[in-house]
Amino acid sequence: MNVYYVPVLLYLILIVLMMSAIVFLSSLIGKKPLTDIQKIPYECGLDPAGPKEAYVPIKFYVIAMLFIVFDIEVVFFYPWLVVYRDLGVVGFVEMIIFFAILLIGLFYVIKKGALKWE
Repeated sequence: MNVYYVPVLLYLILIVLMMSAIVFLSSLIGKKPLTDIQKIPYECGLDPAGPKEAYVPIKFYVIAMLFIVFDIEVVFFYPWLVVYRDLGVVGFVEMIIFFAILLIGLFYVIKKGALKWE
């Protein structure tokens, strides 16, 4: 065994031991039975009303996922703008292709009607 890996092995063993100790101590110290009052969800000091499960339309999730996808992809524009002059024509063409792919995805989503709020 290579002598350079000994500190890494010792570190891993130390981590496993600490994780085991933390899990054991939290299960030992943290187990307390909940009272009936603690089991009730808190809603601004009022007794909860209505069903526990709330129906959320799938549209909320679709819009959220689309926002995240396009938001993250737009973040890639900032580094491109910072080094725009250094990239030249090749960088410009690559970003136009990237932007075209984004637009194709957006038009696909619009065509499927994912952005229609009914």
